[in-house]
Parts: sequence; C-alpha cells; structure tokens
Amino acid sequence: MPIHPTAIIDSSCEIDSTASVGPYCVIGPETSIGAGVTLDAHVHVYGWTAIGENCRFYSHVSVGADPQDLKYNGEKTYLRIGGGNVFREFVTLHRGTPGGNGETVIGNNNFIMASAHVAHDCIVGNSVIMANAATLAGHVTIGDHATIGAFSAVHQFCRVGTHAFIGGFSVVTRDALPFVKTVGARNEAGIYDINAIGLRRKGFSEECIRELKRAYRLLFRSGLNTGEAIAGVKAKTWTFPEVELLVGFIESSERGFIR
Repeated sequence: MPIHPTAIIDSSCEIDSTASVGPYCVIGPETSIGAGVTLDAHVHVYGWTAIGENCRFYSHVSVGADPQDLKYNGEKTYLRIGGGNVFREFVTLHRGTPGGNGETVIGNNNFIMASAHVAHDCIVGNSVIMANAATLAGHVTIGDHATIGAFSAVHQFCRVGTHAFIGGFSVVTRDALPFVKTVGARNEAGIYDINAIGLRRKGFSEECIRELKRAYRLLFRSGLNTGEAIAGVKAKTWTFPEVELLVGFIESSERGFIR
C-alpha cells in the first residue's frame, strides 16, 4: 500500500491496498477509501467519510470537515463520495447536519475545480462540473451533467436541474432550470434559451434540441402566465421525455425558478 510515512491515519480507517496516500495527509476516524483513490500531499480527510473508487484529490483538499452551521453541535454526520471524481486544489467538502439529511452526497465522475465548495447536506449528482471557486450553500441539489461556472454561488435549498448551465459569476437564489442557460447577479439572473451547444457536445440529437426549444418558447416567450404556458405544453404531443422533465421541474419548484 503506497502510504507516505509522514501521513497520519486513524486506526479505524479502511483503506484499499491500491489507494495512494501522499505526504502529510491526515485521515480521521471511520473513513473508508476505495480502490485506486489518490490523495496528493496535504489532503485532510476529517472522518466519517466514504470515498468510492478511482477518485483523485489534489493538494490541500479539505474533505468531511464539520458543517458551517451554527446549530451543529458535534453530532456524527457523514460525507459520501462516489467513484471517478476529481477534486482540484483547495476544494472544501463538508459533512451533513442532523437537521438536514445527516449526510452530504456526491455522485460519480464529477470534476470539481480549484477552491470550489460543497456545503452541508448538499446532493451533487453525476458528471457535474464546478469551475473554480463555484460555491454551493447548504441543502443544495445539483442534477446530473450540470455545469456551475467559476465564482458562481447557489443559495441554500435551491435546485440546479440536469444539464443546466450556470454562467460564471452568477448568483442563483431560486431554482435553475434543466437544459437551460442561466446567467446573472443576485435577483437579476435570467435565462438565455436552451443550452444547445452543451447538449450537442453531450450527444443530444438535433430533433431533441429543437423540441426543447419549442417548449422553451411556449413556456417563457409566449406571453402566457406560468399556469397557462404549462397547460399549453401539456396539451401538445412531444417525442422526447426531456420536455416532460423540464415541465416537471417547474411544477415541483418550491422556491420558484429563474426565468
């Protein structure tokens, strides 16, 4: 097992024999580290954390620290990380709180760039990109394949939909729609059509993108109120399930959504 002699590891940890722990790492209690995981120098895993296979943690990543919640009183809570994730330098990942889910959950194959932050009780899906210094407040949910631009912030309890694109330096204080580009400062953020370029790069067909664009125009550019627009979309026949997903996201929004 390639563990550097300067690493400090709690005796209760379970570390796969193929994992690598670099110089001056600190790994706290009840941590499990899966096969092929690499911790570069100075990574601190505070404990009560499960890390899936083939994750890469660059230097000075902080993993599983106490939640930044004034109601937290030292309870045992958890951070669960899937496989194939990359966490660049100085990323911070916090455990859950008893008043939330009791755990923070990060899925598979995510790319979290330098100085990004995932707060307590967040749920991050799969194949998500968080650019440099992107920040999630507590209780945020990020859908699969979403992109959060550099220096953007997502307010607590907000959702970011699947395949959503959040432009850099944005402040998201309501739900951000799936498949849609959202950009702008606090209370001024707006939507800018379907993220056609991003969807093409991810293999969506031109037919699906055209159908999403038709639904988008009816929902947000027809002059109808939200209820009327949703009824209009539902009255039509759609080939692709992504349209139904977009409408379902709107209908399930509790905080309201950016439009």
